[in-house]
Amino acid sequence: MAEYRIDELARLAGSTVRNIRAYQDRGLLPPPRLEGRVGLYGDAHLARLRLIGNLLGRGYTFAIIKDLLSAWETGKDVGEVLGLEKVLTDPWSDEIPGTTTYAELVEIFGSGLSADEVARVQRRTIELGLIEPDGDAFRVPSPRLLHVGAELVAAGIPLDSVLDIAAQIRADCDVIAGRFVNLVQENVFDRLESQPSPDGAEVAEIAAVVRRMRPLVKMVVDPFIARAMEVRVQEALGERLETLRDALERQPADG
Repeated sequence: MAEYRIDELARLAGSTVRNIRAYQDRGLLPPPRLEGRVGLYGDAHLARLRLIGNLLGRGYTFAIIKDLLSAWETGKDVGEVLGLEKVLTDPWSDEIPGTTTYAELVEIFGSGLSADEVARVQRRTIELGLIEPDGDAFRVPSPRLLHVGAELVAAGIPLDSVLDIAAQIRADCDVIAGRFVNLVQENVFDRLESQPSPDGAEVAEIAAVVRRMRPLVKMVVDPFIARAMEVRVQEALGERLETLRDALERQPADG
């Protein structure tokens, strides 16, 4: 079995000597084997360091990491906790992000705009999260949303109006998402968190509920939106359509 001095261990783990000593002080890393005054670390230390770095990269706190490592050492299923983390952080859409260039954006959305207006619209589009700077190009998190915007502009709707409605819809969707999360928080998460020490089965239950929410959200929102659009369109355009129909019916008689 290989053994490493602390500086070599830090290099192999992509960490620092200072971090290793801090992890030992926090009880996250076992002490080394002493040979005289030299501490020697093994492959188990290296694996533990890489795991700690991975968990820190996912946003876990030192306290949570210590609990996970303690659970692991006592034979509990850490995979249940990491499985929940995956469910919580996985994207909720299967849409594949795209890329675009400044020239393409100007061609689609910037026709007739001055350079200052293009810069202003670009800043606002970035603030809305519709595009993200990526070197010399732009990352497009949702090509579908960009396509919808292009279609609305092509239909004659001013670009600023399209961005206004995008901001409003984003805020509306945030409210809807908050209501779903609060529903689960109050009826599932809070119940489990009130227990002294949730076990693997309870953690798996939380993951299952979150996983089940994914299709349910779309199943609820889609029909409500469809019905609301039917009512709104009929209210807003019903009288105009009636007037147009009357005019068309009169045309043969006038001729």
